[in-house]
Amino acid sequence: MFINLKTQTSKQKTLYNLLLIFGLAALLCVEGYAGWRLHELSKQQEEIKTDYSNVNNITLGLFSVDQWKDDIKGIINHQVRHFEMTKQQRKDLQKEVEQIIMALINKAEGILNRPPKSLGGKLKKFAIKTFVNTDDIKAQVPAFAKKIISQADNPNNKKQLSKLALGKVAVLEQSAYVDSTLSVKDSIMNVAFKKYHVKSQDILNKKLNTSLSEIRTRMYNYSFVMLGCVIFVLLLWWLLRKRTELHVALFIMSLLFAFILLGVGLTASMLEVDARIGSLDFVLLGEHVTFKDQVLFFQSKSILDVVEVLVKQPKPDSIAVGILILVFSILFPVMKLSSTGIHLLSKKKIAENRFIKYFAFQSGKWSMADVIVIAILMVFIGLNGLLQSQLAMLDIQSEPLTIITTNNTALQPGYIIFISFVVYGLILSTILKFITPHDAH
Repeated sequence: MFINLKTQTSKQKTLYNLLLIFGLAALLCVEGYAGWRLHELSKQQEEIKTDYSNVNNITLGLFSVDQWKDDIKGIINHQVRHFEMTKQQRKDLQKEVEQIIMALINKAEGILNRPPKSLGGKLKKFAIKTFVNTDDIKAQVPAFAKKIISQADNPNNKKQLSKLALGKVAVLEQSAYVDSTLSVKDSIMNVAFKKYHVKSQDILNKKLNTSLSEIRTRMYNYSFVMLGCVIFVLLLWWLLRKRTELHVALFIMSLLFAFILLGVGLTASMLEVDARIGSLDFVLLGEHVTFKDQVLFFQSKSILDVVEVLVKQPKPDSIAVGILILVFSILFPVMKLSSTGIHLLSKKKIAENRFIKYFAFQSGKWSMADVIVIAILMVFIGLNGLLQSQLAMLDIQSEPLTIITTNNTALQPGYIIFISFVVYGLILSTILKFITPHDAH
């Protein structure tokens, strides 16, 4: 009877452990899927924002001669073709034209009144004085001036003037400067238009902004799903704190949740630096010239991206920093999690191994994961404040010139996940000291 009861109790424990494992495995799949989607969306967001910053880079907009050429051509064409004079302007202009014509007539009359030096000159002077009456010509000056103004205001003539002015601009730009950014801009635009199936930069910007907004919402939703899974595991620890027979299985499954947090925290973007001129508007030849979303700088990096960049640098000090981050912020947490699992599952001889025991209980003080969290936060605060102050100096609000700057620098969901891993790892370390079947000291 006693043996049967003991066997039945052992079977119940096994059944409870299996149910716990299968239940947490299903939840682990949910966290894994959410983490994978968060990782993919983070890469997609970085790619779209990189394309956006390339297309809207200030060197291809505000600093591009080709862009200015198009704007100036449009202004000249509009100013000449759509120029309309008021009655007062016509009156004032007619007076100016009359004065110019009168000055020409008086100058011609003065030349004729000079004493001729040759016989031919005397004959010309006699003929002009005989057949030309300068008083009659002067009397017709107002009519001439009016005719000239009406011809200048003729739509066909304004069209010809516009072509002439634009032709002069084209000759000037070809002889004065060759825009080196033109070929680069055409290449970037063509690739972006083909990639996103659009035909203009405005449509492209709207499409990218819409996509980024949707991606941002989905990223945070998946982040909350991952956090919800981890919180559920910790709540399960509280509910099963007295069921010691389930602690080993629960801890091993908890480690798997931690590995997923770490993987996503290391690969997803943590910090995004985005500084741009949101809007620049000024008046040129009576018309507004506007440049929008001129990107000054953009970078988005995960911890692994930072390590990769540092290690690939030619300077030894950069390589050393990259290796330190790799060892103490990535390898140490991985070794610690692995060692805790080995310590619980293995026999006492393996569990008491110095290497295993050290990484399971003592390596926390060497891990810089928590330091990285604080460092990134401090970098964000400092960099954000610096960009805000520097961009604020560019803000100008006046009638001829308006500049509005935008600082989109922000911490990304990857940072939230990495913080969650650090906190979750500390909690698991505390739990391990209470449930370990071996001496933890």
